[in-house]
Amino acid sequence: MRPIVIALLLLFCDLTAAVTFDISQAISPSTFINTRNSKEQPNSAKFNLDADLNTVQMIRRAGYPAEAHIIQTQDGYLLTLHRIPGNKDQLPVLLQHGLLCSSADWVIAGKDKGLAFILADQGYDVWLGNIRGNTYSRAHVSLSPSDSRFWNFSFHEMGVYDLPAMISYITNTTSHPLHTYIGHSMGTTAFYVMAVERPEIAQRVQMMINLAPAVFVNHMKSPIRYLTSYINDFEMIAKFFGENEFLPHDSVLHYLSKYGCEMFNIEEEICANILFLICGFDKEQFNYTLLPVILNHDPAGASTKTIIHFGQEVVSGKFRRYDYGYEKNLLIYNATEPPDYDLANITVPVAIFYADNDWLVNSVDVKKLYRLLPNILDMYRVPFPKFNHLDFIWGKDALKLVYKRLLEIMKKF
Repeated sequence: MRPIVIALLLLFCDLTAAVTFDISQAISPSTFINTRNSKEQPNSAKFNLDADLNTVQMIRRAGYPAEAHIIQTQDGYLLTLHRIPGNKDQLPVLLQHGLLCSSADWVIAGKDKGLAFILADQGYDVWLGNIRGNTYSRAHVSLSPSDSRFWNFSFHEMGVYDLPAMISYITNTTSHPLHTYIGHSMGTTAFYVMAVERPEIAQRVQMMINLAPAVFVNHMKSPIRYLTSYINDFEMIAKFFGENEFLPHDSVLHYLSKYGCEMFNIEEEICANILFLICGFDKEQFNYTLLPVILNHDPAGASTKTIIHFGQEVVSGKFRRYDYGYEKNLLIYNATEPPDYDLANITVPVAIFYADNDWLVNSVDVKKLYRLLPNILDMYRVPFPKFNHLDFIWGKDALKLVYKRLLEIMKKF
């Protein structure tokens, strides 16, 4: 095996816990396992009982019913929808994760903290989406993930195909319009693409709630913005991060993502500090006992093309379709520049939640989004100065600081 530099970049999720190891010789997962087993007994945080469970298992372990539904998009991808079902009279809501994440992110915080559980306790029929290419949606009617054509998508296709398939399935199954769509980070990006490109589907959504909307991103403070200097060098990006799948979660990477903070006597506080460096420092809101669970589920899969599309947004300062370059843009768009998504025509009522210490989604960019949307229900700044990008889904006080207001908005609508 050639020398490997493994970086756990879980961005926009959107977790980026970057733990880098320079391995100068062939090392197998068994080597790491033996290293770990030879160490002293790890601390109790490593024995979080949810660490080896999937989304359905975590939901059931918390005492809730759980379902998994397989749906097909118009372009042939097979997606998994997870559900905490209500009765036939309960209103459906859809929670959509961010980049490199999955449905698990809404339940990782546990029974009294996870937004999926909180909504179920409030009497909603809770659906959890999984975007194409992630852990639960790695299938297609004719393409294999080993085929480069499988990964030929960005957040544009998620908005044009994935969300319409999810929303159509939910509304047809429940015979109710979707009461609320709740997106975190890229979960909001895909929604706005859908609302622009598929307005007939957006009409089935009564309300949309943004948690850290990643629509305009050129003011991000995170150091990852410096990677955008290489965004047009696809060969370089493909060489280091995967030509098709971004940071493929092979056996070595999976083991390191799960135990990396424990190996080589690296304290979990160091891992968290690197995470904070990417997303914003907030030790007060981070529950360290969740770290092994988080790293067991994230990164959950993404296409390199999606990463590049976001990088283009950082550079351009615009919210627009994928930039293929001068010549290919002419062929695809009949213009040298890709077209912008026209947010002014979106009619879905929208509530926006943002935080000052979010290093991935800057308040300047959030306010730009606010000015362009015609139907704003609420524009809410989290009243805690250290609140960061990840705290919207895993923060210790997310219920008090975010979810209570979110529930109030939902009840009024």
